[in-house]
Amino acid sequence: MSKLNELTTLPQLLRNVVENVHSPEHPFLSFRGKDGYENISYKQALDYADALSAYFLHLGINKGDRLGLIIENCPEYVFYDQALQQIGAINVSIYPTLSESEILFIMNDAGIKTLLVGNQFLLRKILKVADKCPSLLSIITNFDDYQKIASTYTGTKTVQSLIETLQQGSNQLPNFAKQIDELRLAVLPDDIASLIYTSGTTGTPKGAMLTHHNFVMNVKTCLTQLPFIDENEVFLSFLPLSHVFERTATYHVCIAVGCRIAFAQSLELLGKNMMEVRPTIMACVPRLLEKINEKAVKNATAGGGIKAKIFNWALEVGKEARVCNEQGKPMGLALGLKYKIADKLVFSKIKEKTGGNLKFMISGGAALPKSVGEFFGNLGIKILEGFGLTETSPVMSVTEFNRQIIGTVGRIIPGIEVGIQNYDTKEIITLQTYDSFKPEFECAEGEIIVRGHCVMQGYWNNQNETRMVIDDSGWFHTGDVGRFYKGNLQITDRIKNIIVNSYGKNVYPTQIENAYLRSPRIEQIFLIGDKRDYITAIIIPSRENMQEAFGFKDSYFDMPDTFIEDENIIRWINEDVRKISQTLSKFERIKNFAVKRNPFSIDEEEMTPTMKTKRRIIEKKYADKIEELYLVAEMEE
Repeated sequence: MSKLNELTTLPQLLRNVVENVHSPEHPFLSFRGKDGYENISYKQALDYADALSAYFLHLGINKGDRLGLIIENCPEYVFYDQALQQIGAINVSIYPTLSESEILFIMNDAGIKTLLVGNQFLLRKILKVADKCPSLLSIITNFDDYQKIASTYTGTKTVQSLIETLQQGSNQLPNFAKQIDELRLAVLPDDIASLIYTSGTTGTPKGAMLTHHNFVMNVKTCLTQLPFIDENEVFLSFLPLSHVFERTATYHVCIAVGCRIAFAQSLELLGKNMMEVRPTIMACVPRLLEKINEKAVKNATAGGGIKAKIFNWALEVGKEARVCNEQGKPMGLALGLKYKIADKLVFSKIKEKTGGNLKFMISGGAALPKSVGEFFGNLGIKILEGFGLTETSPVMSVTEFNRQIIGTVGRIIPGIEVGIQNYDTKEIITLQTYDSFKPEFECAEGEIIVRGHCVMQGYWNNQNETRMVIDDSGWFHTGDVGRFYKGNLQITDRIKNIIVNSYGKNVYPTQIENAYLRSPRIEQIFLIGDKRDYITAIIIPSRENMQEAFGFKDSYFDMPDTFIEDENIIRWINEDVRKISQTLSKFERIKNFAVKRNPFSIDEEEMTPTMKTKRRIIEKKYADKIEELYLVAEMEE
C-alpha cells in the first residue's frame, strides 16, 4: 500500500513505488526501440540509479553539489536524476536549445561538476566551452560512439559514455551501498532539489532554487484536485524535462503514484507515438492544441460537401452537450441521441488518433485560447488548464475535473494563498485559498501574487533579483495580470507585455493576439503599440497554408529577406485580419502589419525556451521595420 502522505523528499517517491505499490518488474519507463516500445521496470530504474550514485560518490561528489543534464527526454534522464537526488546533490537541467554563451553562464553560475549530454551535436557544443568551466569534472554521453568527436578535444575534462559510467558505478556499488542509504535518509525537505534557470523575456538566466518540499507538496496538492489519477495511468511525455511543468506534471506525478511514462520520439512523430502508446494522460502546451484544432477542421472541411456539413453539425451538437454539462444540466433524450450519432460519425474518429484511451490533457506554459478549449470540449476531449511559473514549482492552480470554466486556469491548490494586487496602489484586492473557494466569486484584475509551499527559496547567487520578486511578507510577485472569475483564477496577460497607448489606455496583447491567431493563415503574431496612437503588428504566416495557397517551394523560406513584401501575400493575410478586427474594439485593432518570412525562434534569441516572445529584443531588432509601419499608416490617413 502506498505511503505517499508520509513522504517528504523526491528520492523517497520511487522507492515507495518499488516497495509498496507495484511488483518489482512493473513497467515504469517506455522508450521507442527498433521494433516498437520497450519497457524498463521500476526496479531496473532504481538499480541504474544506485549504480550512478556509486559512480558520483567515487568521483567525490558531495551533498549540495550541482550535477547537470543537457539531454532530450529519455529514461536516462530519470536514472541520472534519481541517482543525484538520493545522495543530496542538485539537478541542473539545461535546455538543449540554449546558445553556447547561455550554457557556459549556467554551468559556471551553478558550478556544475558532472554533465549528462544527450547527442553528438550537443557534445560538440559542450566541448567548445568545457575548459572554461573550472568546476566540471566529467562529461557523460548518452551514446557510445563519442570517441570520434572527443578525439579532437584537447582539454582536461573526462569524457565517457553512460554505459561505461554505469559499469564503473556497478563495480563500486558494494563499496558505497551503505553510504547511499545513509545519504538518502539525510536528504531534508528544505534541501534544494533543483536549480531551474529561467531568463524570462529579458535578462540574464536566473537559477530558481526549488526544494524537495516544493516539488513533493506540489505533487500531493495537485493529486488532491485530480484524485482519480492512479497507478494504472500511462503518460506520454514530450515536453522538455528541463522545464518544471513536464518534470512535475508528468515525471514527479508518476513516481508519486506509480504510473508508466512513455517518451515520445519527437514532436514530428508525436501522432504516431500516441497511436502506439495509447496514453491516458498527457501534459501539453496551447500551441500544440491549436495545431490539432486547425488540422482537424481543415481535414474535415477542406473539400466541402457532405463531410464538412456532418463535421460542422457534430460540433454544434457537441457545443450543446458541453454547455449542458458546464451548467450541470442533463442533455435530455433528443440531444443525447444526437450526441451519440455525432460521436460515432466524428468525435470517435478524432479521439482514436490520440490512441483512444485519453482521459484528459493538462495544458500549461501559456494561456489556452478560449476558442481552442471550447473546440476540444465540443469533441468531448477534456483539457484541464493549470497555472504557475518555474518559481512556483510550478502549479498554483489547476482545473477541477468535474467543474471546468473554459478560459480560466482552475481552482487554487491546497496550502497556498493567492492574492490579486493593484499594480499601481499595491493594495491587495482579494486573497483566496483552496478553502475560501466560492463558485460565483469574481473580482477586479491586478497582479497575481502567491505565498506558500510552492514558492522557491530564491534565485541562486542572486539576492538582488530574489528581493525584486519576493517581498518582506513572503509574497512572490508573478508579473502576471489576472482576476478571479466564477471562483477560478483567470490570466489576463503579463505586466511586461501590457501596452499603454498614447492616450493612456491599457491594451492587453495576449487576448488580441489569440483573437488573430484564430486565422489559419497566421502562425505567430507580435503586437506593437506602446506609447503609440494605434496598434501595428509583425505577422508570421502559416507556412503550410501559404505554400498551399501560392505553390511556394521550401526554398522560398530560405530567401535572405526577413520580411515579405509580396502584395498578394499581404492581401491574403489582410483578408483575415480585417474580418477578425471587426470583433475587437477600435483601440485593439491592427492598423498596419509586416509579414515576417520565418517564425520567431529561440536560436535567434527572440523567444524563451518556454516559447514566450522577448518583447524588448524583438522591438529593438526590428525597430526600423516598426517605424516604417507607423510612417506608412500615417501617410495613408
